[in-house]
Amino acid sequence: MHDALAVAELIRTGKLGAKEVLDGALAGLRKVNERLNAITDFYDDAPPPADGPFHGVPYVIKQLMADCAGHPTTVGSRFFARTPVAAADSAAVARMRRAGLVIVGRTNTSEFGLAPTTEPAFGGATINPWQADLSPGGSSGGSAAVVAARALPMAHATDGGGSIRIPASLCGLFGLKPSRGRVSLAPIGETLAGAGAQHCVSISVRDSAALLDAIAGGEPGDPYRAPPTAGTFLDATRRAPGKLRVAFMRQPVGQGALAPALVGAVERTARLLEELGHHVEEAAPDYDAAALDAAFWRIMCANTWTNIQLRAAGRVPGPDDLEPVTRSYAERGRGVTADDYIRSVQTFHRTGRQLGAFFEKHDVLLSTTIARTSLPLGTVRMDGTAEAFEQAVAPMTPFTAVCNATGVPAMSVPLEWTGDGLPIGMHFVGRLGAEEMLYALAAQLEEARPWRNRRP
Repeated sequence: MHDALAVAELIRTGKLGAKEVLDGALAGLRKVNERLNAITDFYDDAPPPADGPFHGVPYVIKQLMADCAGHPTTVGSRFFARTPVAAADSAAVARMRRAGLVIVGRTNTSEFGLAPTTEPAFGGATINPWQADLSPGGSSGGSAAVVAARALPMAHATDGGGSIRIPASLCGLFGLKPSRGRVSLAPIGETLAGAGAQHCVSISVRDSAALLDAIAGGEPGDPYRAPPTAGTFLDATRRAPGKLRVAFMRQPVGQGALAPALVGAVERTARLLEELGHHVEEAAPDYDAAALDAAFWRIMCANTWTNIQLRAAGRVPGPDDLEPVTRSYAERGRGVTADDYIRSVQTFHRTGRQLGAFFEKHDVLLSTTIARTSLPLGTVRMDGTAEAFEQAVAPMTPFTAVCNATGVPAMSVPLEWTGDGLPIGMHFVGRLGAEEMLYALAAQLEEARPWRNRRP
């Protein structure tokens, strides 16, 4: 399958017609959606594409953290199914359109993006194309399922605790979470005390890099700006990364051992990196994982309560408008004190300094993306207690969430596979602002272990 840049080039040179591509993509998406339930809304009235690097390439936007003018952003919730309707595109969506992308629909997400699966009560579960009884992960599972099924070469995704990288791992895709402040969240200022980010999942490294070139940059008044880059992210994919100092982890910080299949995946990837000329050693950052986890849930709850109040504009959710865990988190968030919230944010910052010290000695931190080999549907439930929900979430985020809390970039790369052929994403973390280095490494790995033709 062609990646997005290749499709745009075929359109630009007249070998494909933009309308032909658009009509074919919409037909394919509708067919795939009958099986996967990945797309919540189709937009058939797309304006002519701009003449950007992705000229004429169809694209879908997740129902979270991004607005499309004239349409609601449901955040996966029945309560916001029809209102409010966005008055304008969010800043990143506007940049996507200027890059030539044609937005043809919205993709499914867990309610408020709280769950690392995509099984909202509103709209129903999205299916993983690799196996019908598995989840594609979340909360960007709708986007990941679309790309894994090769209905599109890339799709919008957001990440507050791993929601780009988790579905990329479970669906055999490439997914990079940018540094804090690399992509503006305007018109909102931040989400989850700075933990939230947005970008895409894709079948190729270069598509991800070129899209980040197109959407990166601040808007007036943004609370954060990522460090400046030396060149373009796409250029970074065309050069060797040099000899990197790679640390690898056989288990999460402060938690028990991984399954043997996952440990084996880490060890094989470490050997591959050595073969590619990198210096590799076993090492892990030192931070209080339990304190960070508690801070994350506290901030998540407070944000859930506040965001419902802001978006509802005076409306009160009825008994069936929110899922039980969402309602429980909102009520818990209502009781978070200023002291608790500030201490939680300080925990984020303290962990960031500890991770920063680690990256003075190492360039890259390697692990698996999640602490599972697959995610059966129904494993992470939003219709039970918050305690049961958090226990189910724990194996999904032990490597990813720390990157959100500290703002550093990280990527899931589809380098490993289970014995029965399911993808295992390998997780690579860099220091704040190190997306160019990660892209150079990812391109090297993509060449050494191509994955694009491994599909469901």
